[in-house]
Amino acid sequence: MATTEIITVQRRRKYHWPEAQLNFWLVIVIISSAVLLGIFAYLTSIQQSLKLGIPWILPYMITTSTLCILFIILLLGLISQQQLLPGIVVLGSFILFVLFLTGLIESSIQLYGPSGAVNSYCGSKPNTAVIDGQQTATWLANQGLCTDWRAAFAFEIVGTIFLLWMMVMAYQVNRDDFE
Repeated sequence: MATTEIITVQRRRKYHWPEAQLNFWLVIVIISSAVLLGIFAYLTSIQQSLKLGIPWILPYMITTSTLCILFIILLLGLISQQQLLPGIVVLGSFILFVLFLTGLIESSIQLYGPSGAVNSYCGSKPNTAVIDGQQTATWLANQGLCTDWRAAFAFEIVGTIFLLWMMVMAYQVNRDDFE
């Protein structure tokens, strides 16, 4: 009786990621997420110290920034094992893109929205007739908060654009479209 031997050969597809672009992307996104985490944590602590209500955007962006940092750590682990798959990157980047875009829209409403928006208080100048230390400190604190909101808005734009770029880059890696 003859025996039949079946041999299966499995080949793993190797994805070629553009190293310079991937490293640049990782650095920019981790910086953007860390800055957003710091800004929104600071704004939350200010709201709590003033015993004011906390708008939903503050914990939302803290959570989104933390998720983005965890995603970058996951990507770094996969890169170190040379197992970074485009599907994982596209899925994670898309989820974070939607979260960042939602945060960007709400931050723009908070910053530039209807009456009572943050930006409407940013142009106020202290009364020059009576300048005392308390008034100057209040004005400086107000300007600091305005700068924080503007920086958060800018870094949300950067994060959103770079997450979109990562989805495109992962798609190109999947198609082996890089020269």
